[in-house]
Amino acid sequence: MNATPPAPLAALVQMTSGIDPAVNLATVDRALAEAAAKGAAMAFLPEMALLLDRDRQRSAAHIVREADSPWPAALQQMARRHGLWLHSGSMPLLSDDGARRVNRSHVIAADGGIRARYDKIHMFDVTLPSGENWTESAAYAGGAAVEVVETPLGRLGLSICYDLRFPELYRALVDRGADLIAVPAAFTVSTGEAHWHILLRARAIETACHVVAAAQNGTHADGRATYGHSLAIDPWGAILAEAAACNAEGDRGYDLTLAPLAPDAAPRARQAIPLARSRAVRSIEI
Repeated sequence: MNATPPAPLAALVQMTSGIDPAVNLATVDRALAEAAAKGAAMAFLPEMALLLDRDRQRSAAHIVREADSPWPAALQQMARRHGLWLHSGSMPLLSDDGARRVNRSHVIAADGGIRARYDKIHMFDVTLPSGENWTESAAYAGGAAVEVVETPLGRLGLSICYDLRFPELYRALVDRGADLIAVPAAFTVSTGEAHWHILLRARAIETACHVVAAAQNGTHADGRATYGHSLAIDPWGAILAEAAACNAEGDRGYDLTLAPLAPDAAPRARQAIPLARSRAVRSIEI
């Protein structure tokens, strides 16, 4: 009797990224080396893994068009050297016309090839009960394309942070064949405490997808604080793995969390609760 092969491992890299891209890249390199040594098939970085800086004037020196940026090539080289697939989390770049910034994810194969790009669609323009005010749209342009890409862990749907609050995006990803969804994030502490676990589990349950959410955590060099608690969730809504919110090394630290993603989990969840069939046979008129 043949034994069932072990489920492939996703590696979630939780970071406390700062304002020096070279330091952040060195942190990523160390994390990917550990992920590869522990047998991960694919690693996931958090939002703004390579530069987290709310001072737009100071950060401008680092933010250029993708064709002029050293960051994608650096990550491609790391993926090749460590022999694993990589989700870049996201990085700030200039749009092709140079007029605005974009918050862009890359999916990089183990051979170093870029297999997909995704620009964050929903801009974080909020005033929170905590008093925090964020106006992402003042500098960033939202993307318009829904992206799904084949990976060793399954068909991966792409989203970033604030996208999490818009379930219609995740329905569109499933309609395009996703059975795994990435949600790299830099959630604030107050919104994280209130909504992070609930929203991620809801997205997993309503899509019957694995959800992998690598997060920023801790107090950052630009003065902000992020919630952490990187999560991997199965298609039934169960938490498979969670990072502790305890980064203590400032810009230089990371936590690595491994999660096995069973290939049959999404089909089993969709067979148990056939949402797609029910949706197809009953429409709602408003």
